[in-house]
Order: sequence, then structure tokens, then C-alpha cells
Amino acid sequence: MLKLAASMSRLGTESAFEVLARANALAAQGHDIINLGIGQPDFKTPDHIVQAGIKALADGHHGYTPANGLPQLREAVAQDLEARHGAPVHPDNVVVVPGGKPTMFFAVLMFGEPGAEIMYPNPGFPIYESVIKYAGATPVPIELSEDQGFAFSAEKVLSQITENTRLIIINSPANPTGGVTPKAEIDALVAGLQDHPHVALMSDEIYSQMLYGGREHVSLLQYPEIRDRLIVLDGWSKTYAMTGWRLGYAVWPDQLVEQVTRLCINDHSCVNASAQFAGLAALTGPMDAVHEMVAEFDRRRQFIVAGLNDLPGVRCADAAGAFYAFPNISGTGMSAREAQDLFLTKGHVATVAGTSFGAMGEGFVRFSYANSLANIERALDRIADLLRA
Repeated sequence: MLKLAASMSRLGTESAFEVLARANALAAQGHDIINLGIGQPDFKTPDHIVQAGIKALADGHHGYTPANGLPQLREAVAQDLEARHGAPVHPDNVVVVPGGKPTMFFAVLMFGEPGAEIMYPNPGFPIYESVIKYAGATPVPIELSEDQGFAFSAEKVLSQITENTRLIIINSPANPTGGVTPKAEIDALVAGLQDHPHVALMSDEIYSQMLYGGREHVSLLQYPEIRDRLIVLDGWSKTYAMTGWRLGYAVWPDQLVEQVTRLCINDHSCVNASAQFAGLAALTGPMDAVHEMVAEFDRRRQFIVAGLNDLPGVRCADAAGAFYAFPNISGTGMSAREAQDLFLTKGHVATVAGTSFGAMGEGFVRFSYANSLANIERALDRIADLLRA
């Protein structure tokens, strides 16, 4: 028997990929599966971005790049962030990585160890809790409740800080809930953190350009008083439909740039060169396709939230951002996992149980509306038939 490190037993997974595998297996058997489970845009990467990647390969960009990313790409990221958030960012503080997860992993590895506490949203992206446990730190959940639109309460967050708290992770707009935390709560959190100078903050803003109903994104970059301990995660995957390109970035405070660059060198050396040139084209090229995609998500959002609220035993809070609805299915009498399995095996609709995003997701199921309106309507009809049977 091979003897693995004990830390491997603490490493979790992302259940959306498990559901996808089950859905694909059923599809391979000939079943008509409607996938509302996986969290990725159903649009193709805009053509000018694809062509930039192809051109980079044709031009011979086949070698290593700097561990922290191409200088021109980091400059473009800094300019984009300042244009969108009105907050100056120096290119030297930008580190390009293969997707969003490396930033999560690196931030937790920097601060997580036995005896340390790291706070994270629950229900929230499952990798937060997974890597906190892997690092040996104590995960401290930040409860996101339905009655507050799945926004965090600054007062509650601040009340949970102890002398052992090293890092707080927040995510707005949020996966899996679609919740958006209002500016007043973010203001209060930043103000309260002045009493806790030992605590770092990681703000996952990967859905920052996907808000609806007139809402505007509030970036933590807009608060200079915490910039010396703030990590902001963002990237290309969601905004530009580039999930498979594996391209993300984060803004790191001065004191952590050297450490995260060292982690990059040890972990992946550098990011694929052609993907970085594609990312550069995304930031500097036309945004028409992005605006069209977000407008279509908004149409789907309104349709699916209304449709879910019409189902027996189901209620759904307004989805404020990202491309997820997170209905409460407790009125059906099923657990989250029972509902997920019923929808998939009997209705052939792939969704993800709320408990895949933490214990506080019990009673909820995540629906991704990254699928066509026609398919969303078909999926709701199938689930209605199941619940009314």
C-alpha cells in the first residue's frame, strides 16, 4: 500500500465536475440531458481574442514567459482595473496565473497553518474550504443567508475575528448564490478592519462585470486604507467566455508580490504564452460581445428566477450577479442532494446541490443559467412535472 501524506485526506473537490461527469455518462447512454450544473458561459470566446492566440503561436511565442506574466499584459490589467474601478494599480502588483484557483491556493498557503483561522463564505465556492483544510488551518464560515440576499453582514464578519484570524475571503458577486453585497456592508467591513491590522483580505471578484438590475460592482481596490493587505482575484474566464484558456490574475500588496511570484515559479513556472496574448486582446479590444453576453444572461436570469418561484415547494431570491440562481427547495421535502439526484436521474436536468458549496447550502440547489432560454424553459418544465407528480 502506498502511504500518502495526511494532508491529502483533507483536500476536497468541486462537485460541479462530478455532476458533469454523471450527466455526460447519461448523455452517452442516449438521454437528452439539459446541463444547468457547470459554471461556465455557453458562448464561444470572441473571435478577435481567438485570433490573437492563433497569431501568437504563428509568430513563434512558444517559450517561457516571466513567472508573473507578460509585462504588456500586466500593464493592460492595471489600466483596465483603473478604468473600471477608479483605483490606481501598479503593473508590478499584478500577477498572472492559470485561472482563478492558483490565487486562492497561494493566498491560503501563505496564511494557513495549524492554529491559524481563515474565514470564508458559506455557501461559497468549495475550493475555499478545501484548501483551508489542506493547509491545516481552521475554516471559519461566514454565513450567507437567503433573507439578506446572500450578502455578508459586516457586523457578523467582524464579530468572528480572533487573534488567530489570518485571512478573510469574500466573494461578490458570488458563486453559488448570485448574491451581491451592497456598498454599505463593504464600507463597514473595511472600517472595522482598522481594528484588526493582523488580518489580510482576499476579495474574489471574478464575476465583477456580471451584475444586473442597475447594480454596480464595488471593488475592494477602491479602499486605499486596506491596500497593504488586500489580494484581489479576477480574470478572463467568465467575462470573456475563456474558461478553457486557463487565464487569471490577482493584484497583490507590495509585501506579498515576491512571495507569490516564488510560488508561481515552484508551481507552474509561467502561464501559456499564447493565452496571455489572447488575454491582452480581450482587455484592449472591442467589448461588444461581452455586453451582449451579459444582456443575454440578464434575460435568462429574469426568466429562471420567475420560473423557479412558480415551482411547487420552491422559492428563489433575486439573482443579483454572476450567472447562478440558488432556489430554496426545502418546501419540496427533499434534501439538497436528493433534489439534485432526482432532477438528474429522472428529469435529466443537471444541477448542483447546495451542500456542495458548504453545510449552510442545505435546502438549496444551484442552477446555472449559462444555457439557452429554450433549454432553461424545457428544464423548468421537466422539474415541474417531477414536483407535481
